[in-house]
Amino acid sequence: MSIAYLNGTWQPLEDARISPLDRGFLFADGVYEVIPVYAGQPFRLAEHLARLAFSLDQIQLAAPLDDAGWGALFAELIERNGGGNLSLYLQVTRGAASKRDHAFPPAGTEPTVFAMVSPMAPPPADTPDTTPGVAAITLPDCRWLRCDIKSVSLLPNILMRQQAVSQGAAEAILLRDGLATEGSASNLFIVADGTVMTCPKSPLILGGITRDLILELCHQHGVPCAEQSISEAALRSADEIWVTSSTREIVPVVTLDGATVGSGRPGPVWRQVAGLYTAFKRALADKA
Repeated sequence: MSIAYLNGTWQPLEDARISPLDRGFLFADGVYEVIPVYAGQPFRLAEHLARLAFSLDQIQLAAPLDDAGWGALFAELIERNGGGNLSLYLQVTRGAASKRDHAFPPAGTEPTVFAMVSPMAPPPADTPDTTPGVAAITLPDCRWLRCDIKSVSLLPNILMRQQAVSQGAAEAILLRDGLATEGSASNLFIVADGTVMTCPKSPLILGGITRDLILELCHQHGVPCAEQSISEAALRSADEIWVTSSTREIVPVVTLDGATVGSGRPGPVWRQVAGLYTAFKRALADKA
């Protein structure tokens, strides 16, 4: 049985309860992080905590803990759940006031802090020889204009992801003003003429931790890469398409709206970068 953390207490996940007046429940007034854990160690923890701090600052919510406090909480959470490879979920909301009101609650209202872990399936990058790739569809990006905040307000993302699933696809790639932005729950990369490309950071995309690491690895190992706008035409003519996230890592897309991407199989640049990503993880594990 998974053990969760909620507002200073440890309890079975099934027993965790929040107030119906919690602003996360009423207004989606909160932020979250998802951190992969390998062999009991949070991956890219400093980068995840920096993004958490940014999201909290943008919604004007003081951080309940400093980085050392978050690290200690996560270490105990992982230990209580037996370690291994896990997906760690953290959510911080503005807490529960005495009544429902759109305005911020009175000063001194305690934020709600919730954290849990769940088993993490092996990512495609770990088994490149047997990864078939996935299907994706395109949809208009109907989200708000602050996608850089990792907000728990995810209803548009949910509806678009479900539309993809209903069509037998794994992800929806979003289009806004003629440009491809990202996936409903992922960042987007394409490969054209051997160059790896992804959208520049802006309020219209979530700055992914995996996204940033892929760019770092490309620079370090001489893989041509660029942060630039991706037109819909460039997306549809790409040699390779990938979607990336912390728990799925790097997923090759082999069909888009029913049309074959490249050869219809995970491409050679994906295999190269997936290998670099896996080697980076293993090197960290060897140092632990």
